[in-house]
Amino acid sequence: MTEAIYKLHAHLNTKQNHPPFLFDSNTDKGDSVLVTTEYSLEELAGTVQEWCRAHSIQPANGQVSQALSERNIRYYRSLGLLDAPPGAYLRSFTEKHRLQLIAIRIHQAQGIPLRKIQEHLYGKTEIELRHFVAKAGNELEQAPAPLLPTAASEQWRVVPLTEDLLIVSRQGRSLPPHLIRHLQQVLDKAGWSDRSDNTPTPN
Repeated sequence: MTEAIYKLHAHLNTKQNHPPFLFDSNTDKGDSVLVTTEYSLEELAGTVQEWCRAHSIQPANGQVSQALSERNIRYYRSLGLLDAPPGAYLRSFTEKHRLQLIAIRIHQAQGIPLRKIQEHLYGKTEIELRHFVAKAGNELEQAPAPLLPTAASEQWRVVPLTEDLLIVSRQGRSLPPHLIRHLQQVLDKAGWSDRSDNTPTPN
């Protein structure tokens, strides 16, 4: 009798306590993979930084340091941008915390201040964050590579092609005249003109 009651109790617990519904943390794709992931503060910073590096995400305009630190995470938590961890700051950060931090970095890459980021992310569920990160990741994969940060040693040289289009060399290099003429011919065939309204000429 006792054994039967124990089995019934175990069966009910199995029915009621579903495992957390998460997704592949490497691709941010798929809605049917059940993964239980917990991070320490150091691990959380590392995995978010790895995602940002893989997708060439970095804060714009020197907003914050490029590397995500444990100090940054604590600061975001103090501003309410990050959910409170369910336990002590040991190994109690979850997949939602990872998604929140990635979402913060995506917004910072667009130069959005923290106050606005808080408005955008406030009340977002894990599913909403998951879709936001997945969509942003796909768009970033299709986007052209971003410009590298400007170095103090650079000597820029500007080569005008039309009145409104320029080519800039960050290393002071110049284009030979025949190449400039060729580019101007290509632009002219594409419908670009020297008019001040920057409107392409009709074909």
